[in-house]
Amino acid sequence: MMLDELMTTARETLTVTRVYGEPFEQGGVTVVPAATVSGGGGGGGGQDADGPEGQGGGFGLGIKPAGMYVIADGHVRWHPALDVNRLIASVTAVALAGILARIRLEKLRTSRSR
Repeated sequence: MMLDELMTTARETLTVTRVYGEPFEQGGVTVVPAATVSGGGGGGGGQDADGPEGQGGGFGLGIKPAGMYVIADGHVRWHPALDVNRLIASVTAVALAGILARIRLEKLRTSRSR
């Protein structure tokens, strides 16, 4: 794939439809799902001393659910998605910090009492 084709593909991939899903309605309530989209890429080309030239590149795309907009009775409300992995990592980090702080305090107490 040539570099200009790669960039065209990347541009077509990173569209607003990746962020906002198709709205759907049920029971008079409209729901619009939303996601966080991030991406990056790069490419380049060169020529060898003998004359052959080459090009290359690539890109990556990451999509995570962000939440949904709920439209009911003329009002719009935002309902964030719960990222269980982030929640577990945060709770673990706080617990580990607490354990390490307690160990350090115990060492300080025992060193002062000597």
